[in-house]
Amino acid sequence: MDRAATDPVAEGFVDRDEVARFDALAATWWDETGPMRVLHRFNPVRLAYIRDALCRRFGRDPRAPFPLEGLSVCDVGCGGGVLSEPLARLGARVTGLDPAEQNIAVAKAHAEATGVPVDYRGETIEAVVAGGESFDAVLIMEVVEHVSDMPAFVRTACAAVKPGGLLFGATLNRTLRSFALAIVGAEYVLGWLPRGTHDWQKFVTPEELARAVRAGGLAVTDTVGVVYNPLTDSWRISRDKAVNYMVAAERSA
Repeated sequence: MDRAATDPVAEGFVDRDEVARFDALAATWWDETGPMRVLHRFNPVRLAYIRDALCRRFGRDPRAPFPLEGLSVCDVGCGGGVLSEPLARLGARVTGLDPAEQNIAVAKAHAEATGVPVDYRGETIEAVVAGGESFDAVLIMEVVEHVSDMPAFVRTACAAVKPGGLLFGATLNRTLRSFALAIVGAEYVLGWLPRGTHDWQKFVTPEELARAVRAGGLAVTDTVGVVYNPLTDSWRISRDKAVNYMVAAERSA
């Protein structure tokens, strides 16, 4: 049984309403035309961002068949493994964490069916840190807007980064434009996401995220916007951080 579901100590920064919401969506993670359609379109951009930053940091060739070979990566809030699996295919040793029991079940089943080795666990990052584990890279992608205490959660994720390692985050900025596009547009007008997927009050500005990262002992080294092009149905890196953005941060060696 999922330890996070039974052990009060493991609850940590988990918002149980959010977990229940994603548990209900678990079966749709790998449906590229379903509720996770936007995530699948976004995935190539965030995967390339993480791969290239890790290659620069660790002196790897991003064009190599397995550029992340031997690097340990922890994907916090991994969902059904949409990002964990591609990273494992690039050679990384990936640990996927998610407190939603059904998400982990879907992730394990998909990885087994495709033959991709990922260590999926129904645990929280707090439990992993308490166990003394650390990683070359820790990912908090599309998760900080769903936790109960963002600053404390980020500090804990930072604690799992090895000396010389990197932290990656992706989230939604708290602006009027993000309310109009990410909630009114994506959830109510276009129907890209189920209604109630996001709470605008829990969106995080780049400045707030940077403060939490610094409190965790890391330094933000890069912040980029990500924008959607409806003509090509694709996402791209941009200087516009008003809605979606990604960050990279490092711990000194």
